[in-house]
Amino acid sequence: MPETTENTAAPEADAKAQDANATPAPAQAEAAPPPKEMKSIVLTGFGGVKMLKVQQKPEAAAGDGDVLIRVKACGMSFPDLMVRQGVIDHPPKTPVIMGFECAGVVEAVGENVTGFQVGDRVVAFSDYKAWSELVAVPQDYVYKIGDSLSFQDAAALLMNYVVAYVIVFDQAGLREGQSILAHSLGGGVGHAIVQLANTVPNVTIFGTASSHKHDAIKSNGNVAHLFDHSVDYTQAIRKESSDGVDIVLDCLCGDDTNKGIAILKPLGKYILYGSSNIVTGETKSFFSFAKSLQLPDNLVWWQVDKVNPLKLFDDNKVIGGFQLRRLLFRQGHHAYVRSVVTRVLDLHGQGKIKPVIDSIWAFEDVGEAMQKLCDRKNIGKVILDPTAEPRPKATEKEAAEATENATGEEKKEPVQNGE
Repeated sequence: MPETTENTAAPEADAKAQDANATPAPAQAEAAPPPKEMKSIVLTGFGGVKMLKVQQKPEAAAGDGDVLIRVKACGMSFPDLMVRQGVIDHPPKTPVIMGFECAGVVEAVGENVTGFQVGDRVVAFSDYKAWSELVAVPQDYVYKIGDSLSFQDAAALLMNYVVAYVIVFDQAGLREGQSILAHSLGGGVGHAIVQLANTVPNVTIFGTASSHKHDAIKSNGNVAHLFDHSVDYTQAIRKESSDGVDIVLDCLCGDDTNKGIAILKPLGKYILYGSSNIVTGETKSFFSFAKSLQLPDNLVWWQVDKVNPLKLFDDNKVIGGFQLRRLLFRQGHHAYVRSVVTRVLDLHGQGKIKPVIDSIWAFEDVGEAMQKLCDRKNIGKVILDPTAEPRPKATEKEAAEATENATGEEKKEPVQNGE
């Protein structure tokens, strides 16, 4: 029987034909384009201004229910300073993009967003992340603004005037012929309190602020009596009004709380809306705040919030507080806040209020801007502009000479509260 052999030539030919017809693989796969980035101010850890860094981060995107805003101006307030120092309630995990308020133009809208479209001019509250070129904000915290309101004014208006409106009208219930004591009238909320109170006839305003700010405050509105916070302002008020005042609006806390409650008239109302006495310099000062509370021997500083209801009952006094961020982001009262924003914008449109801007800073100058706020040297609102050019940096010699010329000595002035 003849030997059988396998035919290997045919399979080899088929394989060569398949190789010839196959699509040649690219020499190298195309690299994916790098993700788009945005400039942001990032808190890298709690402490001094050096913990703030301008960094490039992946661009924000509009999620379900979000409005994506191209930021044109950001507001800076004491809560930002307290975040940096880690003395705010529920401090964030770092690193985190800073900022609670901004104004700009709608760049995109997410699914299920109603009432907003690309190109709208808006102002917004944000639970952090506002100090960035782009920020995605849930639509409940975004508000349209008209063409007549600049982005800088909108950023200066939002938080300061919403806080002032709530504490002056909705909580304290200011009426014609009443009197107010308000601290830190040189700041953004202080200016707002004066302007709003001036819309009510025959209201007497007592205020505290650094002496060098008094002229600017009086030019902003009708303030009957201004005192430097370092003097015994309660005694000075008693000379003008022996039975005290109807309303105390306190952003300082500490011993000013005790003084404020004591100077209330019967049926008076004390409203705490801040605790800037905690902040007294470059880093945390929590224990200096604790020491500032002058309490009876049978109490310790952390019991300051334990008010005796029977004492209030006997004295016919009311004590309250207001924390906007908690009301908005934790307690969910965004519909109420929106109604207040509407009223504030209406008052601005009528020409009855106008925000006072102290200065506008580039993102790169955030440290200097925040230090000015910390030193209580601002008169009005401090604004950040992501499009602004950084200021030229002075040399160490120039900075030392400027400090010496301004103060007559090389060491830095101590921080004064209530400014």
